[in-house]
Amino acid sequence: MKQRDASTIRPWHPYLVLLVAIILPGVGQVLNQTPLRGLTMVFFMMVLAMVTFQFAGPDVSVIGQFAGGIFIYALSVMDAYLWARVRWQQARYV
Repeated sequence: MKQRDASTIRPWHPYLVLLVAIILPGVGQVLNQTPLRGLTMVFFMMVLAMVTFQFAGPDVSVIGQFAGGIFIYALSVMDAYLWARVRWQQARYV
């Protein structure tokens, strides 16, 4: 059987990767064939969410209590879409 490497696999559509990244954090990077990057994003999302939760005062909203995790979540969604878009465009013109 012929082995397929990363350059021969057809990339996922960027909008599908965006939707998956919004619903399941870190999985967008897995679809982009960078699972270690996805695990790193999820790890830092959890760590920063716990840190901001511990340091936030009792009168802070839920968004404020988990602001660090939400920030990394937003970065991971944008990162997954950006790299999916780059891979999609490269596949179109190669």
